[in-house]
Amino acid sequence: MERPEPTAANDRLTATTAVLLLLLLAAEGVTILSIRPLLPAHIVIGLLLIPPVALKLASTGYRFLRYYSGDRAYVEKGPPHLVMRLLAPLLVFATVTVLGTGLGLLAFGPEHHRDVLIGLHKVSFVVWFGLMGVHVLVYAPRLPGLVRARGAWAQGATLVASSLVAGALLAGAAYSLAGPWFHRGHEHDGEHASANSGVLR
Repeated sequence: MERPEPTAANDRLTATTAVLLLLLLAAEGVTILSIRPLLPAHIVIGLLLIPPVALKLASTGYRFLRYYSGDRAYVEKGPPHLVMRLLAPLLVFATVTVLGTGLGLLAFGPEHHRDVLIGLHKVSFVVWFGLMGVHVLVYAPRLPGLVRARGAWAQGATLVASSLVAGALLAGAAYSLAGPWFHRGHEHDGEHASANSGVLR
């Protein structure tokens, strides 16, 4: 069997993880359009995202370390475009902030630091969305070729599937923390319904 290029496995793992993330992020985006009735799905998908995001950061971070440590194969492959290298730390920070504030909202509940965390969650999402849009526009055209390349699934599927399973386990373990948010949502719905009925009368 022909031995793959040293950087090929990393490229394929990164690309395969990116495809999974795009699918999950698209589903998460749908929940934002109607967040109150879709809050359970929003929370579950958000938790599912965490391990695949960690895997993506690990694969890109590995390439970063190999390149700047002088690994010949990675040096010959070259670095990402300068603009993308400059945006990368901001994207990582925004990603960690979005997910971190989301976890904080689950952990503390709606009665503790709610306004601060929700504000940070919303602002970091807006920043993240802009940076991610640039990231997707630059790298998405390359994904089909990398994912379809020979050996792509064999080399990356196990890790990607494991990250999704880890996300499912995390969602199952943390979902009970979302109870107060669901209860608060029902209370708001009841308040709105009462107000509307009062207006109608």
